Amino acid sequence: MEKRISATRAVRDFSEVLNTIKFKGVHYIIERGGKPIVSMKSVDEKIDPMTLENLKALLEKLPRLEEELDAFASDLEEISRNQPLMSTGDLWE
Repeated sequence: MEKRISATRAVRDFSEVLNTIKFKGVHYIIERGGKPIVSMKSVDEKIDPMTLENLKALLEKLPRLEEELDAFASDLEEISRNQPLMSTGDLWE
C-alpha cells in the first residue's frame, strides 16, 4: 500500500511513519510543495534483482552511435586539446 504525505507531517509523525512502514508494510511518498521528494519503504521489502539477462536486454535498447561515433571521438579529442592546463601547485598560494 502506498501513501502520500507532506514533509511536515512526516517530521511531526516520524515515529508513527516508521512503525507503519515496519508493521503494516506501507510505502510512503513524501512530498514538499505537492511534489514527490523521497520514498520510504521497508528494507525488508522484496525487490526484483536485475540479472545479466535483464542487463543485456537493457543495453540492446540503448541508442547506437555508429554514424556519430567518429564525430563524437574527434569532438572529445578537440575538447581535450583545448582545455587549459591544470595547476599542480597549491591553489591557495
